[in-house]
Amino acid sequence: MSEAWIIDAARTPRGIGKIGKGGLSEVHPQRILSTVLKALATRNGLNTADVDDVIAGCGSQWGKQGWCIARMAALDAGYDNDAPGMSLDRFCGSGLTAVNLAAMGIMSGMQQLVVAGGVESMSHGSTLNGSRFMDSGNLHLREIHPQPHQGVCADLIATLEGISREDVDALALESQRRADHAIRNGHFDRALVPVHHDDGRLALDRDEFPRPGTTMEGLAQLKPAFAALYGYPLDEEGTSYKALVERRFPDVKIEHIHHAGNSSGVVDGAGAVVLASPEYAKAHGLKPRARIRAMATAGDSPELMLNAPAPAARKALRLAGMTMKDVDLVEINEAFAVVPLKFMREMDVDPSIVNVNGGAMALGHPIGATGAIILGTLLDEMERRDVNVGLATLCAAGGMAPATIIERM
Repeated sequence: MSEAWIIDAARTPRGIGKIGKGGLSEVHPQRILSTVLKALATRNGLNTADVDDVIAGCGSQWGKQGWCIARMAALDAGYDNDAPGMSLDRFCGSGLTAVNLAAMGIMSGMQQLVVAGGVESMSHGSTLNGSRFMDSGNLHLREIHPQPHQGVCADLIATLEGISREDVDALALESQRRADHAIRNGHFDRALVPVHHDDGRLALDRDEFPRPGTTMEGLAQLKPAFAALYGYPLDEEGTSYKALVERRFPDVKIEHIHHAGNSSGVVDGAGAVVLASPEYAKAHGLKPRARIRAMATAGDSPELMLNAPAPAARKALRLAGMTMKDVDLVEINEAFAVVPLKFMREMDVDPSIVNVNGGAMALGHPIGATGAIILGTLLDEMERRDVNVGLATLCAAGGMAPATIIERM
């Protein structure tokens, strides 16, 4: 089986995901992604006619983000007509799943050069009609798997695990501190690609979401975000998320501890990775930065929804013939503070190697793009620290998680 080499990775800045508030909120989602695709092709001298596929994750594939945004963004980036595109949705895991599929195509020998990543304009998605939460009103599915809202799941998991408000707030504060340090010291500079409006005006060249002035006192004043939602009626019969939770956990009294400060930020952005076979890279003078050592996807309880990163990581480690002791750095998406806290506890990981440049609580989480973004962040930091092995993973709605292990070359 052939190897899949990572040639390069790039991302846009993450803009506040609210129309009229964020630097990317008025930029077409196709243009947000095409900015990254164009930058990767230009700085690596890619012959885009050789690109076997452009794969893009996107969690809200409707309106401006519909109609195969991968193909449309590739065309907008000036890629050759011969470069096809494919869009996919694995909720928050979409971007990393796109990279993993690209690696599988190359490792199988069926493809030689693939650009993969994701995009999400949450500004755009928030203006459209659609199911706002996980429950879509499918009563048959609801009977089999009563799935609460993701934020309710975060509070439920924290309650079951004995994780306190102080624990989640402390991690949120540390995420802000690390992100601020990374920004001030240029740790993201290699990956960042500025986005411009159609008329050439700069739209955004820096991450907008971080709040470096965050304090524990300020976080303590924030009201839990999902307490009111817990009793929100989902249908005319008055079924609530509380009722769904009680079907599986009748004796649990949820402590609502997650809020805007210790949950992922709503932002717009895109990220992508160039992958190539060793044969293609050598023939075209492409210098690899890393190889994909293993990939895995795991499913877990839909009713808890956020717990699959550890099973996915174990699966990937097994495939790579490794243990966590072989891993130098970890990126796990901070969808909610409880997710990395539980992962570190379950996998016995030293917090000093996890999300060392902050995470989505400070930087934001553009749903379909985040997996590709954190993989690029992981690779940049592995090079900066001169370490060899990194693992990226993130929870996805429905109780899923992809994971990827990379090794520097």
